Amino acid sequence: MIPGFEGLVPRYGDLHNHCDLSYGRGTPQEALANARLQLDFVSLTVHGAWPDVPVADPRLGYLVDYHQRGFERARDAWPAYLRLMDDADEPGRFVTLPSFEWHSLAYGDHCVYYRDGAYGSILDANDLPSLRAALAAEPGPTLLIPHHIGYQHGHRGIDWDAFDPAWSPLAEIVSFHGSAESCDGPVPYLHAMGPRDERGTARHGWQRGLRFGVVGSTDHHNAVPGAYGFGRLGAWLASCDRAGLWEALTARRTYALTGDRIALAFSLNGVAMGGVAAPDDERRIEVDVRGGHGIDYVEVLHNERILHRESVIPLPEARDPGSVKVHVEVGWGEAATAVAWDVRVRVVDGELVDVEPRFRGPFPSAPPPEDGVHAPHTLERCGADTVRFTTRTRPNPLSAVPAMEGVCLELRADDASLLEVEANGQRLQVPVRHLRRGAQTHHVDGFVSPAVCLHRAVPEREFARRFEVRHRARSEHADWYRVRVRQRNDQWAWGSPVWVEPSAPTRR
Repeated sequence: MIPGFEGLVPRYGDLHNHCDLSYGRGTPQEALANARLQLDFVSLTVHGAWPDVPVADPRLGYLVDYHQRGFERARDAWPAYLRLMDDADEPGRFVTLPSFEWHSLAYGDHCVYYRDGAYGSILDANDLPSLRAALAAEPGPTLLIPHHIGYQHGHRGIDWDAFDPAWSPLAEIVSFHGSAESCDGPVPYLHAMGPRDERGTARHGWQRGLRFGVVGSTDHHNAVPGAYGFGRLGAWLASCDRAGLWEALTARRTYALTGDRIALAFSLNGVAMGGVAAPDDERRIEVDVRGGHGIDYVEVLHNERILHRESVIPLPEARDPGSVKVHVEVGWGEAATAVAWDVRVRVVDGELVDVEPRFRGPFPSAPPPEDGVHAPHTLERCGADTVRFTTRTRPNPLSAVPAMEGVCLELRADDASLLEVEANGQRLQVPVRHLRRGAQTHHVDGFVSPAVCLHRAVPEREFARRFEVRHRARSEHADWYRVRVRQRNDQWAWGSPVWVEPSAPTRR
């Protein structure tokens, strides 16, 4: 492990998602069941308040009523919700935090977090200063994390003039709304609330001299915390409990993800991401990435300019001594109703090292499931060499909107290794050596029927990369460095910055 990360473990979670606790679908019990399948920590967020909801605009009466009904429901459910979150917390295995969302046209939306469930309430403050004052009176630690910051100021985008890093060490930069890293980067805003505005992006905030780290969340409304591809949070924890998670959040030792469990570690002169390094003209930047697919490139940025790009060139059919990753996906087709899947994968003459669940659940705007069940996924290891999962899929809404479900397998395999797949009664036997060349697919019932895809077996030399960069710089103002990762399957990771204090002026 690179300096600054000794004794730490990457953990994955979603601190901003919704169910029927306020407005949304699916029960909190279903949401927690979905979270336990693929996350280490979670907060089921309650929609709490919107002090400047546009009641004077007659065109938006439907929207006002919708939110106000949700707020009433949330207040009624709040005491039981706190008990539920406490009961679900399992130190060492699965961490929960209670939270509510405070909306604001003027200041932008913020999620409020309470470290412990023994205190805290929904605060209907009139403005952001009043919200902070009310939180200061709470008996325990609290956090404010702004989200979908990239909207226009005054339209629920962030107000950087009112931003206070002491209250908000982190900002949410990716969710199903899109990515607010910059106005011209990947994952654009496509929601009805509007496009990205550069003045609301993280890049703009850093350029103003503000110090904050980044998180990703789904903001999903169908009881699927961590829904694959909609945003997740990676955090380096010393302990998997509320105290360890809270320490990582306040230390900004976090990074934002779109979906894959990318383990991203980055330090500068031994200071882990999120930290502040002492003034030094010589900067040693160390980066360690272990992705969920083949890495396209890793970029190191200095003051928002690309300082170094580490490209990874794929070599299909390479016989590396390390492990390979194979993403097993199901879905596609023109099925009129949801398709239930029961999939079993067995590794023959090889080793099943790890299984990463990649369950999406229904798209946030999808209609309710026919049977009303929002937790159709299961995942189990059936011995050392076999994994079984059940799920449910629908056709992809658009060519750019995936709805497949699946898991990613990490294997140690050679030319004799096979994957035996049984999917809804269909049996496949695929040599791993064939998957080194590329994906193999199988339709379960002919043309335009649902399909199974075994993606290309990606060797370790493509999904893991460690390197260092030396940089010499001197500035009268604090510099910041950060790292971002793009994989060939278009999954991303954005690390929190490391800041370097300004050097003392040279005396003449």
